[in-house]
Amino acid sequence: MEEGEQQWKGVKSAIEDPEEARVIYCALDSFVQYARIAHFNCTHLRRQSFYALPEAHWKMLAAPPFNYLDTLDKVDDAIESNAELARAIVRVGLVNFQPQDVTHGSEPTIPPRWRGCAKRLDIDKARSTLRQFYRDWSAEGKSEREICFGPIFRALEAQKESRPKDAPPMRVLVPGAGLGRLVFELCAKGYVAEGNEISYHQLLASSYILNCVEKPGQHTIYPWIHTFSNHSTRDNHLRKYAIPDVHCANELTRLEEEGVAIGDMSMTAADFLCLYTEDYQAEAWDAVACVFFLDTAPNLIRYLETIFYCLKPGGLLINHGPLLWHFENNAPGGHGHNDDDGDYDTTGIADPGSFELSDDEVMALVTKVGFEIVSRETSVESPYLLDQESMLQTVYKASSWVARKPHITA
Repeated sequence: MEEGEQQWKGVKSAIEDPEEARVIYCALDSFVQYARIAHFNCTHLRRQSFYALPEAHWKMLAAPPFNYLDTLDKVDDAIESNAELARAIVRVGLVNFQPQDVTHGSEPTIPPRWRGCAKRLDIDKARSTLRQFYRDWSAEGKSEREICFGPIFRALEAQKESRPKDAPPMRVLVPGAGLGRLVFELCAKGYVAEGNEISYHQLLASSYILNCVEKPGQHTIYPWIHTFSNHSTRDNHLRKYAIPDVHCANELTRLEEEGVAIGDMSMTAADFLCLYTEDYQAEAWDAVACVFFLDTAPNLIRYLETIFYCLKPGGLLINHGPLLWHFENNAPGGHGHNDDDGDYDTTGIADPGSFELSDDEVMALVTKVGFEIVSRETSVESPYLLDQESMLQTVYKASSWVARKPHITA
């Protein structure tokens, strides 16, 4: 972005806490390792299995119309294309986090003590983050975004129309902001939007895509290459997508030149439960927009109490998502950290204890915490990173609802 343009500072410029440094460099290192691990899992092992076949069989598959070895070569090329995005994310992350000269086009350099520190879960998150660019920052992902963002925009617009004409822009908090697309869209619609995210994989990637890409379509990703199952055609297996579909700074500038009142956007990198129970966050927000977020709670009561605390009287909690409880299969107290992390914090999301509710029980809990239900729609078909051409189609039937903090609370 040019000087003076809006930037979302998704990451800090210095690392003071040793544990935070470990988490950040594990995330950075996982993006560095993405290509090596993907090549090994996706093509190297398959070549070994391929040549273990009877010679007549592998020769049959190597020839038209199958050209199986050519397919593996194309998957290798696709992995490298994904890796270009991963390396760009690392390069920017290194510039932000350590005072070294990392020039455009150079290989990222992890400090020696952190090289190879990423664990399997970190590398899985890197791969998942790269795939998520399809949903959040490709033109083809727009249909998925519209299903989830639409209820948010409609509820906010209705709330805005009920306010005085001279009221300041509404302040909207987006916990679990991910790659930042919803925060950007809210800013473009004139809201003061703040994203909150605890995952450094997401923070590093969102910072790059919002602040550092030079043009739309700068990168090409192949989200479906990591599995060879349920592909109707090989062309679909190797389908590519240009990202981002929009250059954020240029789009906001265009809107301003057309006389559209844009808002502002920012990001916090912190535990939602810890940051938004601070004194200065009390009754600070006009709305909290949750998209595929509430089911990340080990203790949903804590989430709802925090949202209630930081909402202004009359403020809205807008939710859209399923109930894929993220910590359902964790051992008691085993959330917010990895099993081999050693000593770890037990505050915020890492508080001990967890439970899972059904959708009707969630609604009962929302009212028990003090909210008033404004509207509710169930079984809203909501795909998430869905390959529309796949032979396996998994679509959530999401719960979409709006709740209000009473104007007068007990």
